Parts: sequence; structure tokens; C-alpha cells
Amino acid sequence: MVPVANRPLLEHVVEAVTATAIDRIVLVVGYEQERIRNHFGDGDDWGVTIEYVEQTTQLGTGHAVLQAEPVVDGPFVVLNGDRIVEPSVVTQMRDRALDGDLPAMAVTSAATPREYGVVTLDGDRVTAIDEKPEGPVETNQINAGVYGLSTDVFDAIRETHATGELAITATLNELAADETLSAVRYDGRWLDVSNLWDLLTVNAGLIGESEALDPDGPTLGDSVTVADDVALAGNVRVGPNVTLGGSTSLGSNATVEAGAVVENAVVFPDAVIGAGAVVRDAIVAGNARIGPNATIAGGPATVVVGDAVHHGVELAGVVGDNAAVGAGSTLTDGAVVGDDVDADAGVVLDGRVESGAVVRRG
Repeated sequence: MVPVANRPLLEHVVEAVTATAIDRIVLVVGYEQERIRNHFGDGDDWGVTIEYVEQTTQLGTGHAVLQAEPVVDGPFVVLNGDRIVEPSVVTQMRDRALDGDLPAMAVTSAATPREYGVVTLDGDRVTAIDEKPEGPVETNQINAGVYGLSTDVFDAIRETHATGELAITATLNELAADETLSAVRYDGRWLDVSNLWDLLTVNAGLIGESEALDPDGPTLGDSVTVADDVALAGNVRVGPNVTLGGSTSLGSNATVEAGAVVENAVVFPDAVIGAGAVVRDAIVAGNARIGPNATIAGGPATVVVGDAVHHGVELAGVVGDNAAVGAGSTLTDGAVVGDDVDADAGVVLDGRVESGAVVRRG
């Protein structure tokens, strides 16, 4: 439900399905599932039937697919909820499912294949899937996250021998070894949100497709500069002399006060960016407060995720839900400020600030 171009990421995925001849969708839900159920309802607004099954414990994508077994009675298509694809590949996979040429998986190319599931092919057959390999790879072909499956896959998932979380790719790897997994080649748009900085990339890629502005907004002050690729939701309030640079989306009820600069940023609903603040290459989450003259300068950054260090990332800073960054404060490149953080005026926020922390000067 994270917003990209002011619409939930999952909505973009659902619309790739509803643009095809598929008229029934099952969403596997778990954490904060009420947000998903309330947003999509029974699917009537999208012209389809939407049903829900619950994955009470997050035990991987294979386990998630297994939860749908009681409501699936024939060939079906599976999509990841965090990867945006074009309807064409969904249609290809639907046709493959109806023809009975299953199991099948979509394969696409990537500039950084090691960050995904690298796929080895023999013609139009998948022979292996190597998840995020550490060593060098000999192909740029990756798993696109779209699958055509029959109900036989449920028994195959149960029979898969895997440690830890059960990924659907573990089952598919075993099927590939039996020469039964076919590839559907796809070269269309493929946008993935695996890391925080991917949100900026996907937002920029989708922002031109935003719907017309809400009739209740936005409200723009005098001498506001707005780039062409900016998405403004309803009830957005923008003060005078503000600059809204490219690849920026402002969620509903967001406020940007006088003289601020916001560029290449995703600003969630109800957030406030104070007067004179500079926010570039950043994510500002729901109901966060960026104080007057605070700075997220922008530019390539080093971001640490777990044990991995990512260099040259286009993500200058992240401010979590309900966090307050005081006036004149600075986020160093790549800083991640957690939810509900309370930071004094004039502080320097560096690295990762844990949720709920209180940051005081001196």
C-alpha cells in the first residue's frame, strides 16, 4: 500500500490484471491487511471480483501461494505484489495457463541481475533459478515474478525441501530440474520495489500516468514553480515561492510551506515540509514533519541495509511515519529516520535512527 505516483503500489499491479480478460483476483494478505481490504473491497470499482485469503505468518512466497489452494480450482496466474508489469505479460501467462503449457514463468532482463533471481535458460526452458547470487553471473535474465501454474503446484510446494521461509522459486527450481518449467520472455516495463530507493525510481517511472488532479485540490500559492513530472493529490497545500522539481509526488493533505524546495521526492499523505526546507532524493512518510530550513540535500548516498552496504544510491534520506525533524536540522546522505522519531532543531541525523528515538542537541 506504499504510494507511488500517489496511488498504492498494489493498485498498479491490480490494474495490470484488470486490463486483461481475467475477472477474478485473490489477494493473499497478512500484516495490516485491513488497509488492503478497505481499499480494494470486493473489486467492484475495478470491474472484477476480488477475494482475500490470509497468510497469518509470513513464511515466504511459496507458503503464500499455498494459502490460496482452497479458492483455486483450475489453472491460475501468480504475480508479486511489489513488481509492476504491463498487462501484456499477464495476458501471455493467462493464455499459457489456458493452453495447459504449465508451469511457466516470465523472464526479463535486468542491468543488475545479481539483485534478483538469475535465470538459466535452455531455449524456452528454465533450467535453474539462482536467488541473488554472490559470485559473477553469465546472464542478465531474471525472474520477472509472473507465473502460470496448475493446481498440481500445491502438492509440489508441500514436497519442496527448503530451510527457513519457503519461496515459490524453491519449488520452481525443483520443477526446472525435471525439465517441466517453461519460460515466457518479456521485454516490457518491469519496475520493482525491493529497496527503499527503488520507490523513487518507480515513482518517477509512473508519475506521468497519474490521474487528473482531485477537484478539491491542490492549493498553490503565488510564484510556485512546478515541473511537468509532478503529481499532486487532493487537498495538497503549497505555499508561495515553492519549487517542486521533477519526479515528485505529494500525497493527499500534504503541505509544503513558503520557499521550500522539493525535488525527486515521494511525500506521503499528511506530511508537512516547513518553510525554506530543502528535500531532494528523499522519502517523507505519512504525517511526518520536516521543520523550517531543514535540509536533505540530495545526491548519491551510501545506504546500509542489514549487513549490506550499497554505494552510489539515489536516496539522500528517509523520514518515517509521524517523525518530527526540527528546524534547521540536516539529514546526511543516506540517513534513515525511523517512525515516531523526535529530533531537536539544528541536529545532524546520520545513518539509521531507530523508531521512537529522541534526538537532542549536545
